[in-house]
Amino acid sequence: MLIEKFLNKKILIYGLGVSGNSCLKYLKKKNDVNVYDDNHSLKNNKNKKYFLDKNKIIKLEFDYIVISPGINHKKCKLKSYLLKNWSKIITELDIFYISYPKNTKIAITGTNGKSTTCQLLYKIFSSEKTDVRLVGNIGKPPLNETNIKKKTIFIVEASSYQIFYNKYFKADYAAILNLNIDHLERHDNINKYAKTKIKLICHQEKNKFSLIEKDSLIINRHLSKKKIKSKLIRIKYNNYDLFKRKIKNKYLLDNNNLNNIHFIYKISKIFRIPENRIFKSINLFKGLKFRKQIIYDKSNLTIINDSKSTSFSSTNSLLSTYRNIYWIVGGTFKKGDKFLLEKIYYNNLKAYIIGLNKNYFVNQFKNKIKFKYLKNLKNAILTIKKEIKSDKNKKTILFSPAAASFDQFKNFEHRGKIFNYLIKRHRLNGR
Repeated sequence: MLIEKFLNKKILIYGLGVSGNSCLKYLKKKNDVNVYDDNHSLKNNKNKKYFLDKNKIIKLEFDYIVISPGINHKKCKLKSYLLKNWSKIITELDIFYISYPKNTKIAITGTNGKSTTCQLLYKIFSSEKTDVRLVGNIGKPPLNETNIKKKTIFIVEASSYQIFYNKYFKADYAAILNLNIDHLERHDNINKYAKTKIKLICHQEKNKFSLIEKDSLIINRHLSKKKIKSKLIRIKYNNYDLFKRKIKNKYLLDNNNLNNIHFIYKISKIFRIPENRIFKSINLFKGLKFRKQIIYDKSNLTIINDSKSTSFSSTNSLLSTYRNIYWIVGGTFKKGDKFLLEKIYYNNLKAYIIGLNKNYFVNQFKNKIKFKYLKNLKNAILTIKKEIKSDKNKKTILFSPAAASFDQFKNFEHRGKIFNYLIKRHRLNGR
């Protein structure tokens, strides 16, 4: 199959990020490969000999166009060319699947908690001495993996952007953790977003497994219109008591993580991993940077760095878990996103709005919760520092922006690092 698909082919790679560079390295040995990126300055990097100008590309015919997930086909510089050659578009995951069709693949998607879920599954499978690889949207290109054996298992974090362009990739186990309003700037509306996510299940073959929330109305509605070949498992959130007894890891005790652990638990059980191994791995898990990360927890103060949060739905589980919250929020808001926290939690928090989109967040919060506009992260932290001096109760400083970072930062990692620096610089962590 590999020889048929990717041998002596003419291939265009569109997008030279992590995914695009991985594809170039993998494909260039046996194919005629060219590359293009909307950021023309990349033409002068180490891959410049493969780079083609836009005017040359539109005159050429390619067997495949490998598109990076970050490319928005509606707004990119090759928009017309892509629409004309849509049938030729494939992804890194397609190449990966065709290259290793017989290896077991566990694919995880969903709006909130994909990375943590994948990392936990990886830790659990590793505890069984399994040859397991963690790849995909978590930042590890599958085509970079080496020494792959027949029994190698892949845990794949799959974003909606990857799934949207996907043509060949099939998962043996596919899980849609949850679905909330997100990425509508790319998918237009929640129904198109849902249709993209369920492609992961619709592409599966007979005798494979798929997992969804039992009570997800939108996922169930869209799946009811499809002929599903895999065995569909509907996850009930009925193990809270068991998990709260077994899990001592404070990082994982918010509702979103507990819901996702239901999926982790079920998949682990399908693979007959002993319960003690499952919970041991969960309790040893140190968490991922900038994802609900507890960076300080002493006496009556907890500080959480959740810079990865880019929507209200990704923040709500923390707002309903902790008490007396000083919440730093703001940035580039997501299309269609709304503040839908239950009213019983309103008096539990005060918001400190940062970023350039003041009016959006003010309109979301007015007549609901107390808030201030502080413009930037430093001002918010200095204001909170003054206010908590008179607060003798147990309190939480929560940096969970519920928005993208691009108005003031390079990305969520940059935003998270700046938060940690400012907390240390102004001694809110006691140092």
